[in-house]
Amino acid sequence: MPTWAWVIIAIVAAIIIIAAVWSALRARRTRNLKQRFGPEYDRVTADTDSRRHAEAELADRQERREQLDIRALDPDRRAHFTRQWQDMQAEFVDDPGGAVAGADRIIRAVMRERGYPVDDFETRSADLSVDHPDVVENYRTAHGIADRHTTGDADTEDLRRAIQHYRLLFTELVESPAGQEVRT
Repeated sequence: MPTWAWVIIAIVAAIIIIAAVWSALRARRTRNLKQRFGPEYDRVTADTDSRRHAEAELADRQERREQLDIRALDPDRRAHFTRQWQDMQAEFVDDPGGAVAGADRIIRAVMRERGYPVDDFETRSADLSVDHPDVVENYRTAHGIADRHTTGDADTEDLRRAIQHYRLLFTELVESPAGQEVRT
C-alpha cells in the first residue's frame, strides 16, 4: 500500500478518535449537569434555543457560585429566622398579602446572611439553582404569585400557595449547612 494511503488512514483514524473522545466528554458534561441541576436543567434547556447554550448558562452559574462564600447559619441566626418565619405565618390570617411580602423579605435576609447576592430576582434564582435545584422552581412560583398580588391578580388561595412554596425554600436554606447542598 502506498505511503499516502497510510497517511490518509491515520488521519481518518485520528479524526474518528477525536470525535469519539469529544462526544464522550460532551455526554459526560451533560450527565453531570443533569445530575447537579435536576429539574432546573430541563427548564433551562426548554427556555434556551439550544442545549449547548443551556449547558453553557448552567456552567456559568456553577462558576459564579464557586466564587461565592456560602456559609451555614449559626444556631442563633437560624433560631432568629425561624421565629421571624413563625411570626410571618401567624400574620397570614389578618394580612395574607403582607405575609407573602414578609416571606420574600425573610428569604432574601437568609440568603444575604448565608452569602448569596440578593441584587435582583433572576440573579437570586440562578444562584439558588446551583445549590437548591429541587426547590428553586418553588421560589419562582411564589415570586410570580407575589408579583400577581401586587397587580390584584392573586386571591387568598394563591397567596396561601405562595407561602407554601416559600416555606420549602426557607426550610432548605435554614437547615442545610454550607457545602452540603451542592450536588456532585
